[in-house]
Amino acid sequence: MPKPLQYRAGSLIYFQGDPAEKIFILQSGAVNLVYQDIETGQDVHDLVQPGEFFGVKSALGRFPREENSVAIQDSVLMSFTVPEFEALAMANTRIVMKMLKVFSNQLRKVHKQVASLMEKEDQHNPEDGLFSLGEYYHNARKFPQAKYVFSRYLTYYPSGLYAVQASKHLQQAETYVGHSGGPKPVPVQEAEAPAALSSAPDQGNTASAKAYYDAVSLVSQQKYQQAYLAFKKIIDANEDAEFTAKSTFESGRCLFYMNKFDDCIQYYTMMITKYPKHPDLPDTLFYMGQSYEKSNRKEQAMTFYKKILSMPGDTEDGIHSKARKAIKEMEE
Repeated sequence: MPKPLQYRAGSLIYFQGDPAEKIFILQSGAVNLVYQDIETGQDVHDLVQPGEFFGVKSALGRFPREENSVAIQDSVLMSFTVPEFEALAMANTRIVMKMLKVFSNQLRKVHKQVASLMEKEDQHNPEDGLFSLGEYYHNARKFPQAKYVFSRYLTYYPSGLYAVQASKHLQQAETYVGHSGGPKPVPVQEAEAPAALSSAPDQGNTASAKAYYDAVSLVSQQKYQQAYLAFKKIIDANEDAEFTAKSTFESGRCLFYMNKFDDCIQYYTMMITKYPKHPDLPDTLFYMGQSYEKSNRKEQAMTFYKKILSMPGDTEDGIHSKARKAIKEMEE
C-alpha cells in the first residue's frame, strides 16, 4: 500500500544516480528538483507543487535518477512502488494525461536544445554537435533523450561520420526504454571532486591545520559548540582548501552531537551539493541516517543506510559495518 512520508525543509529525498524504485506524489509542502543544463552547465531548478508527481520517468524506465530531489518546505509525500503507481494510473485517466503532458514538455525541451545547438553561429560542424549531444545523454543514462537525439541524427545524417555508432546507441537506448526486463543501467558517475578534496598530505605546520586540529581537540573534549564555531571560522577564512573541506564535514558532526538533527540534515544536504565527491561522504550519509532515525523518521534513515551499502569500497570497513548494524537494529 502507498504510504505517506514526512520530510523536513532542507531534507534530501534522493540523489542523482540513485536507483529509481519509487514514484512520489507531493501532498503538501514544496520539493525542488535540481539538475544541470547541458548547454550552460548551470543548475536548473524545477519546483514541484502539491498534487504533482515526480520520479516517474526514471522509475518506469528503470534507469537511475537524473536529478537531486530536495524538500524546500516541510513536506508530505505519498510513496508508490511501480506496480502501485501503474494500478493508480489505470484507475485514474487524469494521471495518465498529466504524465503525457510532462513527458511532452520534456521532449520539446530536448528538441529545443537540439535546434539551439544546430543554430549556433559558432557551431562549425552541426553533425559533431548533434552526435555529442546524443553521447552526453547516452553516457548519463538518459535513454529517452538519447533515443530522440540519435533518431534525429540519423534523420539528418543517414550516412554521416557517426552513423554506425549512432545506430548502435539508438538500439541500446530503445532496449532500455522499451523493455523493462532489459539490462540494468549503471549509475551515473558523479562529477570529479574539486581540487580542494584531492589526496594531498596534511600540511601540519600551516595556520589552517593548527586551527583544525585545535577544533578537533575540542570535539574530543565534547565541547561541541566551541568546536563548531572554530570549524566555522576556518570555513569562513577559506585559506586552505583541504582544511576548509575537512572543517565543513566536522561542522555537521558537531550539529549532530549537539542533538540538532534537523540542522545536521540541512547542513549536510548543502555540503553534498557543494562537494559531491567529498572523501567523508559515506560518513556524512551515516550521520544523516542517524539524524533521521533519532527524529523517528526511520524510512528516510533506511534510505541513507542502504545508500552507504551500495557505494563502492571495502564492504567490511567501519562505515559499511555501521550501516548494516543500523539496518539490522531497525528491522528487529
